[in-house]
Amino acid sequence: MKVRTLHGSNPPVRLISVQDAALPVPLFRRVLSGVRALGTERLRSTYQTTFWFDFGRPSSVVEEAVLSLRPLLLSHPIAGVEWWLSRMQTTRVGVDFHQDRDEKLALRSTTQRHPHLSSVLFLNRVRGGALAVTRQSPDRNNPCNVPLPLEADLIAPRANRVAWFDGSLTHGVLDADNHVPGGKPRGAGELRLSVVMNWWTRPPIAVPRFSEVGVYAALRADSRVLRTSRARARRG
Repeated sequence: MKVRTLHGSNPPVRLISVQDAALPVPLFRRVLSGVRALGTERLRSTYQTTFWFDFGRPSSVVEEAVLSLRPLLLSHPIAGVEWWLSRMQTTRVGVDFHQDRDEKLALRSTTQRHPHLSSVLFLNRVRGGALAVTRQSPDRNNPCNVPLPLEADLIAPRANRVAWFDGSLTHGVLDADNHVPGGKPRGAGELRLSVVMNWWTRPPIAVPRFSEVGVYAALRADSRVLRTSRARARRG
């Protein structure tokens, strides 16, 4: 597995850490099955539907995945993880280049607080759709706030691949041709599926727990979809 780089430095700067086969196969299949079973539920607000998990008893299969990934990603004391689903067509990328932050705190003040780590668990392979991570700041004068000329690490989405990087870094998603999104969408494109997990030393403001919000029933740890997936995994 190779991280592509757009850095002009020699040797190139390495910003992204990556692990393939990140989850045990039965657990990965349960996460993928649960996300696929959601269909279009809250698809337009997928980035605004976030949850807080403090490493207690998991109430969703995603939180089971968080516990499994924790030893791989962390050597630093962490209070918990803020997580959400990223679901986008590769010809209609729905997120600009940005830095993850405590959104409610930023709206209430000028303070910008970033997670200790940002991470992405990719659920499927698609054409293009690379994750780009850079030390540059977003530039509102450019399409998708991309800093130009872009100097970044690129990692392709692959099933059961996790990528993680410093939580203060700028990042964004490229389109089906691995170009900066812009212009008129060309067709529907493939549906790129992933789970975003931000690892915080202190909880961000007013992020609910999954068990407190009545959405995404297919992701519940006790859901019928997940029980069926477990049974299939055992038979396999």
